[in-house]
Amino acid sequence: MNITEIFRSTIVASHLCNESKNPNCIDSFPKIRIHSRPKTAALYLSFDFFWKYCHLTVVEIQLVNNSLKSEFPTNALSCAQIRTLDLSYNQLTGSVPVQNLSRLTNLTHLNLSYNRFLEDKILNTEFFNRFNASSFIHSGLLPDVKRYKMRVLVLLVVFPIVVILLCCCLGWLCLKRPDYLPRTCRRRSHKFTSAMIDAATDEFSDQRLVSKRSGVDIHRGTLRDGREAKIEVYTEKVSKEKRREFEEECEAVLKLRHKNLVKVLGWCNSRNLRALVTEWTNGENVETWLSSSLASSWRRRLRVVMGVVEGVCYLWEQWPEITFDLNTSSVLLSDDDQEPLISQFKIGDGTVHQQVRDLFLFFLKT
Repeated sequence: MNITEIFRSTIVASHLCNESKNPNCIDSFPKIRIHSRPKTAALYLSFDFFWKYCHLTVVEIQLVNNSLKSEFPTNALSCAQIRTLDLSYNQLTGSVPVQNLSRLTNLTHLNLSYNRFLEDKILNTEFFNRFNASSFIHSGLLPDVKRYKMRVLVLLVVFPIVVILLCCCLGWLCLKRPDYLPRTCRRRSHKFTSAMIDAATDEFSDQRLVSKRSGVDIHRGTLRDGREAKIEVYTEKVSKEKRREFEEECEAVLKLRHKNLVKVLGWCNSRNLRALVTEWTNGENVETWLSSSLASSWRRRLRVVMGVVEGVCYLWEQWPEITFDLNTSSVLLSDDDQEPLISQFKIGDGTVHQQVRDLFLFFLKT
């Protein structure tokens, strides 16, 4: 050091010594005690050369409750003879220089409590075994017991409860409302549950009711994907065997693909509800159409009759086990090209003679 540095070091050391209120400051400098004096503590730490040429007589450094917001003050470790180092009740952050502290062979008392150091592997070092755990209370170096208990509580109690609730919700969705699941996750997207039918028809409200006839109530429903559907609810109670036959017939009806047949979207076959779901057609039925001026042309009437015949022939040839309910009110006309659509299928007992009779009556009415 040159003369200027020696002079500055002496003046600063004398000033800091007086600030520390150490007796016999000029002769010796054994202790640096600064409690609850943040500005003075910051002044100490700002003079690197003071710590570099620290007096060998300094054996105790206490910078307690000074709200220091910095990393570990490594300059204080320049005082190689210190026995006590207390940095508690500050806001020190970062890592603790374990290797540098280990070199202080005379250090017998260390207090880093109530700081914000990073939690690292200091627990398994020989340096940590030299001191009590009280030296590191709420320092960030020790695992927080409350936080650890909270993690254990979450892991052992909360997490299983959440998993059970999620499984229950998923099970409820699979059983009651599979339409909320992605299409790829649905095993049978064409099978509707009673909850889905209730939701589509607003719990069978009168506003959704279109017509009622013997054993069948027809509702206009809105599916969750926004599609409009006609829902035929069969009110007659049947046996378990009949319900099984109903599902087999619905699976066959689902495969119908013809321009003169209404597309079948699915069915519901629960214990308390049997229903067939088909697409909704906004076009009027033939009965209404015949009363209008549009039906005055015999060419148009013949086109409607031929379309119905094509649909019936398709059923007789491809699906003879499927019957239909054919009348002027059950045959709809599409909006775009006035193509006739057979919209009501008989799920149950039907004979060829009855089908021929229905077709003949349709001819007579048109």
